This record gives sequence, C-alpha cells and structure tokens, in this order.
Amino acid sequence: MAEEAMPEGDFERGKLAFGKCTMCHSLKQGVNGVGPSLYGIVGRQTGSVPKYAYSPANKKAGITWTDEALFKYLKNPEKTIPRTKMVLKVDSPQERADIVAYLKVASKE
Repeated sequence: MAEEAMPEGDFERGKLAFGKCTMCHSLKQGVNGVGPSLYGIVGRQTGSVPKYAYSPANKKAGITWTDEALFKYLKNPEKTIPRTKMVLKVDSPQERADIVAYLKVASKE
C-alpha cells in the first residue's frame, strides 16, 4: 500500500486545528502536560523531551519527527508507535497537514 501524499498545509488553519491538541500538549519549552511539550518537535527524536514519562514504546521508536512522520503519526498514533500514550487521531489529511504546517513555525517560537 502506497504512503498517503501529504497536501500543502496552511499555518492559520493549523493554528485553529491545534486547539484540540492543547488539551494535552504545550508549545512552551519545558512545559509538559498529559503529553510532552511540542516545543521544537520538528527534527527531534521520539521520546526525547526531558522530564516527561514516555511509554517504553515511544522511547524506543527511534523516529525523527519530520513533516512526513508527524503527518503519518497524527492519522493513527497507535499504528505508528504501538502502545503509545497518544489516543487522538486526525483523520483528515488536510487537517493533519495544517497542524504540521503550524507546528513547524509555532514550535520554534
């Protein structure tokens, strides 16, 4: 089965869509919640945020969070990293691409 093509994402739409992610995640460095801080996520390795209690599966996944890896993960986190703690799925390819576009910029600020 071929990988799903990632559409071009939109920062502003991603900012709105990211609202659902803030229940568990922060974009502030060092601020972990139910989920780890997403500060600097693009280019980072899975399981690498200090002082966050990752699942063993996430620590061992060895994935670098590229645009494509985030796009795939957001569709079905459990399929990408079995036994991950993240349960939210984003079915819409456009919404996932928009969230990734937002994270690429906002996670560096």
